[in-house]
Amino acid sequence: VQLQASGGGLVQAGGSLRLSCVASGGTFSDLATGWFRQAPGKEREFVVGVRWNAGSIRYADSVKGRFTISRNKDRSTVYLQMNNLKPEDTAIYFCAAGPRIIWSNLDVPSSYNSWGQGTQVTVSS
Repeated sequence: VQLQASGGGLVQAGGSLRLSCVASGGTFSDLATGWFRQAPGKEREFVVGVRWNAGSIRYADSVKGRFTISRNKDRSTVYLQMNNLKPEDTAIYFCAAGPRIIWSNLDVPSSYNSWGQGTQVTVSS
């Protein structure tokens, strides 16, 4: 499956953005999905991961209560709703997908075998 991320932009602190990740050549029906981010000079950081079939979602502590992952009815698009954004949320955001990812590995980038190209999110103070 190929992934295309979009929806990034420039927003003031406290604002909101919704990122989208569209799948082609497949759907998110049987794939675990994750969002990661990478700020300049830093390693890729886990944001959220979900095992759709199990209905289990895991958020990084830094975004819990502010970010929400969801998908559309035909399971072709995954969304990341980001509210109450902070300057430290500034990064390139990547969506990822992969089969048979167990809960404890949702935060491990190498667990995923498909990646989108990334979308820039910039939060000004």
